[in-house]
Amino acid sequence: MKICLLHPRHTSIGSRIPQEHLPPYGLLSIAGPLIDAGHEVSLVNADRLDLTVVETASAVEKSCADAILIGHSGSSSVHPEVETLLPELRRSNPTAQIIYGGVFPSYHWKEVLENCPDVDVIVRGEGEVTAKLLMERLAEGRSITDLPGIAFRDTSGARATRPAAMIADLDAHRIGWELINHADYSYWGGRRAVILQFSRGCPHLCTYCGQRGFWTRWRHRNPEAFAAEIARLHREEGVDLINLADENPTSSRRMWKRFLDAMITQNVPVTIIGSTRAGDIVRDTDILHLYKKAGVLRFLLGLDGTSDQTLDAVRKGSDRTIDAQAIRLLRNHGMIGLCTFCVGFEEERDSDYLAIMRQLLRYDPDQVMSVYATPHQWSPFYNEVRHRRVIQPDTRLWDYKHQVLETRHVPPWRVFLWVKLIELRLQARPKALWRTFFHPDPEMRHAMQWYARMGRKVFFREVLQFLFREKRLKTGPRLEEFMADGSMQIDENMHEKPSGRHRAGTGRYIPELPNRS
Repeated sequence: MKICLLHPRHTSIGSRIPQEHLPPYGLLSIAGPLIDAGHEVSLVNADRLDLTVVETASAVEKSCADAILIGHSGSSSVHPEVETLLPELRRSNPTAQIIYGGVFPSYHWKEVLENCPDVDVIVRGEGEVTAKLLMERLAEGRSITDLPGIAFRDTSGARATRPAAMIADLDAHRIGWELINHADYSYWGGRRAVILQFSRGCPHLCTYCGQRGFWTRWRHRNPEAFAAEIARLHREEGVDLINLADENPTSSRRMWKRFLDAMITQNVPVTIIGSTRAGDIVRDTDILHLYKKAGVLRFLLGLDGTSDQTLDAVRKGSDRTIDAQAIRLLRNHGMIGLCTFCVGFEEERDSDYLAIMRQLLRYDPDQVMSVYATPHQWSPFYNEVRHRRVIQPDTRLWDYKHQVLETRHVPPWRVFLWVKLIELRLQARPKALWRTFFHPDPEMRHAMQWYARMGRKVFFREVLQFLFREKRLKTGPRLEEFMADGSMQIDENMHEKPSGRHRAGTGRYIPELPNRS
């Protein structure tokens, strides 16, 4: 089969401001197994090229694809773009099967199939195995009604099959790097870069996160094989920055140390950045020198709250002492602590925002980034705040960088003002300015200055959007009312449990899917 993988344009500030893009790792992960199965696979990355809907459909049409597979890492906030794109894709590609995957359609399969008649099949959960088996059946004209891990329409309406088995061996499926030119992708100010995953899943139970439903269990790559892949990308493709997309790569100290040792043995000058938990940094106090030697330069620490009460409420499994210690430890070992702070978990007052600023000043992070609590329906957080009112009805802005929920005691303009004041106070303090412009380590200085440049651009863009472009509701519907329109039905049973010992930690559709004519 001819298969076109489509990465739609994302309108978020994070995608449009940097003018640098990372490869679409999720689609490339599916590409490898499809290519190895003998399919002719191509990629249209509308996000990198900033293509309009018409331009995207035209680019896909040139592939003469039998099947179009759509996926995007910013799944929820990009879904409105997909909804706009689908009719144009169908018009220009009338015989192609359109398959949609990712976090949002995996959870919201029923709503998508009911509201998007141009989608034929949804791949739910991990796609490497399911997409390959689906393409095999479509190519052979076989029924898909008993294929695990999908959703489709039959005469009775939208329905999903039983969950697919979760992938136990993450090394069993290669990434289709041959679909991209590595020179087209960079990060961190021109550094040739890729996204990779050492692990999938997270053993923790934070209430705002849906990873437990999507990934279910923490699993990891073979540490030595993973390090060898990074080394090959550097030596053969010139990649020198690795952005780990893991939720929690350091969950297993033993496996993480094996990876660090393997990277040190490979002896390639790459920079590794990612996200992890403050508790893991404190746990690894005695091996943090190996982090640095292996190439780790920055970890994003999701502080989420600056009061122990908030951290307990969201089941973060951390406290302020651990968070502060992790920031100090990273700095002492020549690494950057990029810390997020989140507002909107509770009915905050002005005094709470002042307390957040004071606590962040005590933390003394190298860089800070603000996010807003966003009530995606698959997370436990949704049930905790379903009574609160929605002030942002445009779900393209449900990207953690825009206010979504009303805060009863503080109007939206003042919430926004507080957040910007906190960012400005933290980033303009003398310590932060010294680390940005005069840090003795040139790699640290380059990274800090790149973050500062991006931060300034995002800061002013957010101010302009808030003042002149965003439309907020003065008295919006309650969250449960807003979500009820469109049958947002959630099925968290995404995967069967994996076997093995890996641990942590339009109605026209018929199921057999004959070739369109």
